[in-house]
Amino acid sequence: MPKLPLDQIIEAIVAWLGTNVKFLFDFISGMITGIVNAFALIFHSLPIVVVILLFTALAYWLGRWGLAAFAAIGLLLIWNLGFWDPTMDTLALVLTAALVSIIFGLPLGIWCTRNRTVDRVLTPILDFMQTMPAFVYLIPAVTFFGLGVVPGVIASVIFSIPPTIRLTKLGIHQVPAELVEAADAFGSTSSQKLYKVQLPLALSTIMAGINQTIMLSLSMVVIASMIGAQGVGADVYRSVTQLKIGKGFEAGLAVVILAILLDRITQRFVGNPKRGRSALMGKAPWILGALVVFCLGAGLYQVLGTGAKKGDTVGSQVNYTIVGIDPGAGLMKATNKAIQDYQLNDWNLLEGSGTAMTAALDKAYKANQPIIVTGWTPHWMFTKYDLKYLDDPKNSFGGSEEIHTMTRLGLKSDQPSAYQFLDKFNWTPTDMEQVMAGIQEGKKPEEAAAAWVNDNPDKVNAWIEGVPKAPAGQKLKLAYVAWDSEIASTNVVRAVLTSKLGYQVDMLQVEIGPMWAGIAGGDVDAMVAAWLPTTSKDFYDKYKGKFDDLGANLSGTKLGLVVPKYMNINSIEDLKK
Repeated sequence: MPKLPLDQIIEAIVAWLGTNVKFLFDFISGMITGIVNAFALIFHSLPIVVVILLFTALAYWLGRWGLAAFAAIGLLLIWNLGFWDPTMDTLALVLTAALVSIIFGLPLGIWCTRNRTVDRVLTPILDFMQTMPAFVYLIPAVTFFGLGVVPGVIASVIFSIPPTIRLTKLGIHQVPAELVEAADAFGSTSSQKLYKVQLPLALSTIMAGINQTIMLSLSMVVIASMIGAQGVGADVYRSVTQLKIGKGFEAGLAVVILAILLDRITQRFVGNPKRGRSALMGKAPWILGALVVFCLGAGLYQVLGTGAKKGDTVGSQVNYTIVGIDPGAGLMKATNKAIQDYQLNDWNLLEGSGTAMTAALDKAYKANQPIIVTGWTPHWMFTKYDLKYLDDPKNSFGGSEEIHTMTRLGLKSDQPSAYQFLDKFNWTPTDMEQVMAGIQEGKKPEEAAAAWVNDNPDKVNAWIEGVPKAPAGQKLKLAYVAWDSEIASTNVVRAVLTSKLGYQVDMLQVEIGPMWAGIAGGDVDAMVAAWLPTTSKDFYDKYKGKFDDLGANLSGTKLGLVVPKYMNINSIEDLKK
């Protein structure tokens, strides 16, 4: 049965929206940026002690001494560990996502109770939003809104708004029918019945939905950091990729403290009936209106002020931002070194992932906009786009790199056939780019790799010459990082091992740090993804003696800063102008 081209349909829709509705996405991006910046300005402008005292006072008003003590001690610990600024950035992101979810979620939940057609339409959409893996939202968000906090907020809203809508609807439906009938009998209008009867009685359920929305928004902070959203989530992600267990625990503890604090505050907000739910609901339109005004004011300030901030320098045109990849990559370390060497003090290196970087490049290139990214060769983006490296007169990125093959200790004796093949495996950047091009044309990685193996019998036969086939049922584990180059090379190695040598091969996609730890610990058998001497230097030095280095499987690679050729800039030194 022929496959339904759903992936192509989705990509066509995304491309059409990105081209024809760009003005709307730019407006939404400006609005969300303004709201996040407004919250961040409040939290960063006030002295840290004042913010802690305000949170402690709020916690005392809502939960007395127990919650107040936790707020004070928890926030002081975050300050002491050095995570205050990123935690406030995370809080700004979470509050923005929660505000947007509340502003849209409450009216939609109420609408569902008034209109069955709306309820029938929204229910499957909410099911889709809640069950679709959160990672799926990231790439369309980057395509429409670029890298940074905005796609993180958008992805958080999509993931977290369903509980507010569902529990608002549920809470109103659970109001006893007798009370609604009594309100009708006394001649209450629809709005009076809603604000005086239904919403006050449903408040606990509604607040449970809002509480879940805030918690789900907070759970997205680490995922959002993969597309450039800053905050404590970025510290967690950086620790994972670099295998810094202590730092990761500290950053995770900051997330836990913030989560517990927000959870308890929202739970206690309606926990005491003495605070008067009816009075609160009577003010609900004003509260919601004030939130809308705040969001509109902050957003419009950002939207209207963005155009005036653009200048003629390259830095001002790209907002003094270099779009990077995974924080654990040596390329990022080299880029930070370049920023120091060239004294680019006002510039920011945006952490994310290789996929997010290429998505941002694609968006900017199609719009003929300036962008600076971290790049390496071989990579399919040099085939798809007309790009150039910026000259590096201070040699911050070093010379050309090699990609080495690494195996666990003992593989030579345990799996001699695999070891012999891996030792012979060697190809060129052109070979790798052919596989990457096939993947970009729509082939599955394993299909593109198998096609290359079939089209290059001489090279493949040279790799396996004199290598005996593996015993039946012999298994092998290969680790790789989800970089386009490593996806290509690892799939080619897998294709040869399975089709020519009879192995059963499992491929494990991990971050760069866990990949090296897996090789050193013997959890995986081999990898063909060790970029040396720059990219993987820290991990090579850390685990030296715990793996076998079989030498280079590809030479002639390059690292550096990459820009589209239509940009009038040729050297990293030009970034200072």
